[in-house]
Formats: sequence, structure tokens, C-alpha cells
Amino acid sequence: MIVAALVSCNSTAVDKSAKAGTLTIFAAASLTDVFEAVSQGFKSKHPEVKVQLSFGGSQSLRTQIEHGAPAHLFASANPKHLAILEKKGIVRTPIVFAGNSMVVVTPPDNPAKIASFKDLPNASRIVLSGPSVPAGMYAEQILKNANYALGRDFIDRVKKNVVSQETHVRQTLQKVVMGEADAALVYSTDALSAGKKVNIFSIPADYNVQASYPIAVVKGGAETMAKMFTDYLVSDEGMKILESHGFSRLKK
Repeated sequence: MIVAALVSCNSTAVDKSAKAGTLTIFAAASLTDVFEAVSQGFKSKHPEVKVQLSFGGSQSLRTQIEHGAPAHLFASANPKHLAILEKKGIVRTPIVFAGNSMVVVTPPDNPAKIASFKDLPNASRIVLSGPSVPAGMYAEQILKNANYALGRDFIDRVKKNVVSQETHVRQTLQKVVMGEADAALVYSTDALSAGKKVNIFSIPADYNVQASYPIAVVKGGAETMAKMFTDYLVSDEGMKILESHGFSRLKK
């Protein structure tokens, strides 16, 4: 009887400990604003958990996790990075929780006089995200898709005016905000976050791509807290926060 009581007491202590502490989340740069909002909502329900957010390019964050960075959750802008980590046994099964799409942004004065996506080659200073970054990969696919409809040289006319390729999409956006680029391809949610600092031009659905955002628990550390956060993220409350920041629901 006494032994049973001691075991029960110890189990409760372990359970409470597993649900309290610091939760470190690695997330794609395009999730910066929304994950800050989601973490605030999560902490209002779980004040015992301290959430630490680290943002960057998905490929860079994946590499850090592969080399042992102390992350408990990883949210990527491209499923491929989590698929690699899952195959290596580093993360649990990923869950797709949101979607996004790409747009063209220009400075408010629009020096290239862009009126639609087909005018993109008119910009003399175009900035894209790097080819290993999800936003860069999506941009490349969009240009290839458009090449068939807008002329076989469309992609070449765009690329000859690319002046830089950034390490993540927020840096790409910032080039336009600071007037260092005439146009860029970024996620619609990032463009919305810039407010009146940019003009936004949609990309026709025939050329555009749907970005999928998966999240997965990193094995071996704070898995209980990580699952608590994931559960909140895909709850109705979490989804409303995502939608308020322009993301679409893609919960699986």
C-alpha cells in the first residue's frame, strides 16, 4: 500500500514536470508574426510553459536540428525538410497545419510601373529568396509555370534582372520595403504584414503554387509540451489565429 502511494506520487511529479519548462520552437521565417501570436494564445492557457521562438530559413533550421540544436518543435515552409528529418528518425510524424501562396510586391512608388504579374520582367532590380529556401523554390516553380503561357523567354527576362537571392523570405521582403529592389516574390502573408510599405500584385492561379506548412515534434526532449503546443495550433482557436494572418487551413 505504501509502495503504491509512493509510486503514484512520483508519477504525478514527473507528469507535472513534463508539462512545464521551456519549449523551444524552430519555425520558418514566414511564420514569424503568426507564431508569435499563437504562442501568446498558448501561454494564456499554459502559463507554466515558457515558449522560445527561433525563426529562419527552413533549410537552415533543418541543418541546425540535424547537428543537434536543442529544438523541441520544427515548423517548416516546405514538407521536404521535415520528411528528411522523419526519415532520419529525428522527428515524429509531421502534421500539415496551414497553407500559403506567393505574390509580387513592389515599393509604394512602383518605379517599374508593374500592373500585373506579367510585367515582372520590367523591374530592373528583382529580389528572390535563394534556391534552397522554400520561398525560392516556389518562386522558381512559378516562373517555370508562367514560361509556357507568357513566352518561352519569360523566365530568362526575369532572371537577368535578379540582383540578389536572400537566405529567407523576410529578408527578401525587406529589400523591397527599404527601396533596394523594384520587385520581389514573397508569401502573401509576408506581404500583408508589410502593410502600406509595399504594393501587392496577385499571381494567377494557373502559375501559382500552394505552399504547405508542416510541424513535427523533435524526438527526445519536451515531447509532452511540444504536443500540447501542436494541439493548440490545430485547435479552432489556433486556426483562427492562422487565418487572421492570411494563412489557409490545411490541417490533416
